[in-house]
Amino acid sequence: MATRTVGTGGREVPGPAGLPLLGSMFDLRNDSLGTFLAARRAHGDVVRVWGGPPGMRVEVYGVFSAAGAQQVLATGSANFRKDNVFYEEVRESFGNGLLTAQDDDYLRQRRLVQPLFTRRRVDGYAAAVAAETERMLAGWGESPDGTGRVDLVAEMTRFTLRTVARILFGTDVEAAIAVVERCFPVIGDYVLRRGYSPASLPRHWPTPDNRRAAAATAELYAVCDRIIAARRAAGGAAPEGGSAFGDGTAPGAGTALETGGDDLLTLLAAAGNAEDGSFDAAELRDQVLIFLLAGHETTATSLAFALHLLAKHPEQQARAREEVRRVLGDRTPGAADADALPYLTQVLKEAMRLYPAAPVIGRRAVAATEIDGQLVPAGADVIVAPWVTHRHPRYWPDPERFDPDRFTPEAEKARERYAWFPFGGGPRACIGQHFSMLESVVALAMVLRAYELEAVTQEVPVGAGITLRPLGPAHCRLRPATP
Repeated sequence: MATRTVGTGGREVPGPAGLPLLGSMFDLRNDSLGTFLAARRAHGDVVRVWGGPPGMRVEVYGVFSAAGAQQVLATGSANFRKDNVFYEEVRESFGNGLLTAQDDDYLRQRRLVQPLFTRRRVDGYAAAVAAETERMLAGWGESPDGTGRVDLVAEMTRFTLRTVARILFGTDVEAAIAVVERCFPVIGDYVLRRGYSPASLPRHWPTPDNRRAAAATAELYAVCDRIIAARRAAGGAAPEGGSAFGDGTAPGAGTALETGGDDLLTLLAAAGNAEDGSFDAAELRDQVLIFLLAGHETTATSLAFALHLLAKHPEQQARAREEVRRVLGDRTPGAADADALPYLTQVLKEAMRLYPAAPVIGRRAVAATEIDGQLVPAGADVIVAPWVTHRHPRYWPDPERFDPDRFTPEAEKARERYAWFPFGGGPRACIGQHFSMLESVVALAMVLRAYELEAVTQEVPVGAGITLRPLGPAHCRLRPATP
């Protein structure tokens, strides 16, 4: 455990006292997001939160100001590494891909993957997003129970999984989706329990928990390995008739194939250069697993809560729909339309402020460092928390109010850079942030053009998992949008 230190004023870094001997253990376990939010309100922008009995104690330094987040993620990023227990558990279960790799491994992976995520390349996937959105809307139109109700959490999770799997695997999508839907929740819960536990049993011990997780991991690895092996046996090409567009038809103007691409697995398999070589089969699987994890849960959260908030706010919903109809008419949206829908983008950004898909971002301090006048010790576990900073009244007046006009160009320019950072920041910022924004804007536009949404569920409780986790459904009632 890190040695406790004091700040520049000679005082110990402040924080909640919690229970005798146990500190904030139960608060962190039951509601870590609320615990961090309350700690900032009571103790300031750098706090120390601890929990657990002696000998098993967990100590975390929370950094909640925009300047502090910028220091941890960007300007001082070399001093804050992904060496904590939580990232190690993610690494053990989902592989050493771009999310979890460090040092030379990370730099090599980033150089190999970066060309696959240029704006031009990513824009080519807009057609796949639109096709999957049409598929989802067609299913809504059938409404088998006749109620016109959907659960936005479940629907957006399914939609984003299908979309990222389509873009990754082309026509191999169905087998992969079934396995991911079955295995990801088992593995995710396992990682979460171990990552936040002060002590965990070795993974190789044959406990029921370990055996369930090992079986789910083996099944997930196997389906990825089969697809990768088949693709390589075919010379790296997608199956005949297959592409990121799924139906075997020729892509339209501006699609990924026209810009020289194909499904992402094919591109990953072909990635290479003289300095970094290329990915072997295990490395390919690691990248695929990370893209599946980060590429569907995060965007699903953003979309579900954007629609949930619009369903609760008819005036903003009507304004967004008017913009969509004015810009798109009846045509299918493409990548070029994203910039022409500024209010819809503001809605999405405000939803991501209130419900950031990565609510807490962890690091470990290499050396003792002063942040906002407090000295964080060497070896300390440090978190920055979009969940908290996005509600900081210094940057966000009336922070719980839904107000997309917080994100006009003028308002954004006037705010500190790291007052809003749903994609992290600095050299480890999310490589897929442009794709997530593109997918979300295209899908939102098509949903709003087709349907009016009325909230049935008013409040959706959330918790911190690997990503922000809705703890219940977000039911809304659908009505075909009137002309």
